[in-house]
Amino acid sequence: MKTDTLYRFFIRNPEICTDSRNVSKGSIFFALKGESFNGNQFAAQALKQGSSYAVVDEQKYVTDERYILVDDVLFSLQKLAMFHRMHFNIPVIAITGTNGKTTTKELINSVIRKEYRVVSTYGNLNNHIGVPLSLLKIKDNTEIVIIEMGANHRGEITKLCELAIPTHGMITNIGTAHLEGFGNIETIVKTKTELYEYLDKNGGTIFINRENEILAGCLSKISCEKISYGGISGNYSGIIKNSVPALELKVLIDNNSFALKTNMFGAYNFENVLAAISIGSYFNVETKTIIEIIEGFKPYDNRSQIVKTVVNTLICDAYNANPASMKMAIDNFLLMNSVKKVLILGDMFELGENSEKEHIKLVKYVKDKSFSRIILIGKFFSAVNQTLQIPAFIDVDSFVKWLDKNPIKSSYILIKGSRGMKLEKVIDYL
Repeated sequence: MKTDTLYRFFIRNPEICTDSRNVSKGSIFFALKGESFNGNQFAAQALKQGSSYAVVDEQKYVTDERYILVDDVLFSLQKLAMFHRMHFNIPVIAITGTNGKTTTKELINSVIRKEYRVVSTYGNLNNHIGVPLSLLKIKDNTEIVIIEMGANHRGEITKLCELAIPTHGMITNIGTAHLEGFGNIETIVKTKTELYEYLDKNGGTIFINRENEILAGCLSKISCEKISYGGISGNYSGIIKNSVPALELKVLIDNNSFALKTNMFGAYNFENVLAAISIGSYFNVETKTIIEIIEGFKPYDNRSQIVKTVVNTLICDAYNANPASMKMAIDNFLLMNSVKKVLILGDMFELGENSEKEHIKLVKYVKDKSFSRIILIGKFFSAVNQTLQIPAFIDVDSFVKWLDKNPIKSSYILIKGSRGMKLEKVIDYL
């Protein structure tokens, strides 16, 4: 089926569903495939649950006129999203980077939403499926779109740009994440800067962190409009007054100085805040409003959260982890003025052949620091820690059992690790 024909179905049924367990009445179900599932097998269930149509790519599942047969369901979803995007002459802001892109996106969304009708990536649905689904949320009254873009292979940002057709964009930073897919830092740089190349080629606007040497090094190759932020040299600048437990800073906007106190842990959120300020100001949101919104912003989903329990204060930053973000979080935690500082670290994923080396390096980095206790969780940390005499647990459940007999009290605790470790499960026991 041609995209324009499928689009007519979409106009009449603008809700898209990819999970037969969570169907909206009158939606179109797209039968996506994965390594361990075939969405075609759930098309009948989706229709029974209330979908009006089911897009499938296997003839044997087509039993009546409610089935839409295509060559490839994912490709059809992506083409439909791009076709829909092309109907709107509105700003589309793309955000990518190694660390902080979801937090930055949420900050920008909070600021921009005050003055505009916004469609933004939900959570971190930032891949070849999440981006199309976000684009298909655009309505006739949408004024600005914010799209988060993730990648773990070369060329993926280019493909996502071709889908989203961004007019504005930023790279938060570049570091050593997803090495398993990229192989080395040079490939990561080339992949992330595909966003710059696309915007430069298509006359877009780039918001760039001048304090990041890697990103600043790309400026000489860029001729499109550039808005800079960061440190004392950008169009939007500032200094950190305090970073623990919550980030406090002084920012300079239009030559006026403002004090700003956030609810986020860590100096590494400084650049995320300035990014949101730069985009909010660019789109004419009043400075007073920007400051108020950022001060009221509360992180969630284990991203730079400060959680006070009955007996401890927790810094929950366990949504994602890589060598760079681990070190930044640890360094900030060291600045905290507390006698009892406890470090709970979970495995870092997607490091490929570098995994053992990076976990060893991190253990050696923290073992002599001024922590009252260090606890490691996960098979990678357990494997490399055998001779370093730091408590290590193979998984969260093992640690929780130990914690039952060895409670931690009256402490500041940093919880940091990759999402797959599910470190948030320990919060109720601390």
